[in-house]
Amino acid sequence: MIETVLTIGGVTAAILVAISLFISKAVSKDKYIGYFPSFIVALAGGIFIVLSALAGKADIMGLGYGGWGIAFLFAAAAGILITTILDSSANAEA
Repeated sequence: MIETVLTIGGVTAAILVAISLFISKAVSKDKYIGYFPSFIVALAGGIFIVLSALAGKADIMGLGYGGWGIAFLFAAAAGILITTILDSSANAEA
């Protein structure tokens, strides 16, 4: 189960970074809209965590609701960190 969480989290993080960088390049440098996809996935992860406490046992692709929540929160954190590093290095004025 841990391998599945890390796999889903890694794939979701890679997709988030690609979407965030595309959005960051498409809008002006003063906007923070490039971080919104990661915030949306973090919100979805939080919903899955709460749903795991409220709902009964469910198994989606080998993971319960809690596993999906952990994977999405991991992906959102990794996506925000990587996007921040790449965005700050692209906008450096030094």
